[in-house]
Amino acid sequence: MITTKKLLFVASLFFGCTIYAQNIVTDRPDQTESSSTIPKGSLQIEMGLVALTADDNSVTNFAGPSTLLRYGISEKIELRIFNQYESNKKGLEGGEVKVSGLSDLELGFKVQLFKKEGVNTEIAFLSHAIVPTAKSELSNNNLGTINKLSISHNMSESISLGYNVGYDYIEQISSFTYSAALGLSISKSFGGYIESYGAFFEGGFFESNFDTGFSYLINPNFQLDVSYGTGLNNDMQYVSTGFSWNIPYM
Repeated sequence: MITTKKLLFVASLFFGCTIYAQNIVTDRPDQTESSSTIPKGSLQIEMGLVALTADDNSVTNFAGPSTLLRYGISEKIELRIFNQYESNKKGLEGGEVKVSGLSDLELGFKVQLFKKEGVNTEIAFLSHAIVPTAKSELSNNNLGTINKLSISHNMSESISLGYNVGYDYIEQISSFTYSAALGLSISKSFGGYIESYGAFFEGGFFESNFDTGFSYLINPNFQLDVSYGTGLNNDMQYVSTGFSWNIPYM
C-alpha cells in the first residue's frame, strides 16, 4: 500500500449485494469492508486509480492500478492478494523527492462469521499480512498486518449500514481503525454512500476523514465506481475511480 499513513485507508469499498440487491459483492471504493464473501469457486478482480494530496499540497500520491484479487474457496471463506503501483512526491526544503514502483505485497483472507436467512445482520472478519517486497523507499521494511471486523445491517430494501473496527500494525506503528458507511440504492444499477472513517494511532494521534461515492452496475458481475474523500482534522483529499469484475466458477 502507499506508505503515507493517510493512503493506507484508501483501498477498499462497501457496495455489497445486501445493500444494492445486486449479484456482485465488492470491497471498493469506500473504506468499509463488506461483511460478505464472494461465491465459492469465483475469482473477483477489483482495480482502481487513486490521486491524493496532503499537507497543503506538499505531498502528492498516485496509486494505480491498485489490484485486489479475491478467490472464494468455500461459501464462507475467500483468499485475497493486493498490490499496486505507486508514484509519490514529497516537497522538502531545497527540492522535491520522487519515488515510484510496486508496493509491498498483501496476502490475506476473509471469513464470514454470521449470516442467517431472515436476519438483517451479517458479520465477517478480514486479515491481511503485509510482506516487505517493495524497494526500501516504498516499503514498510517490516512485516505488517491489517485486521478488521465487519458488520452490516439492512435497514430497508434500499438503505443499509455497514461498519468496521480493526487493528493495524504498519511501519512498526500500531493503530485502532474505524469506519461507518451508510449505503443507498438509488435504482437497480445506481447506488451511493456516505462514510466516516479514521484511526487512533500509537502515541495518541487521532485522524478523522469523510468520503462519499457512487457505483454503477453494468451487469450482475461488473461494476464501475467513483469516490471522493477529505480529511476532517487533517489536510488530505483524494479522488478515486475503478471497477470490479466477478468471474464465476473458476
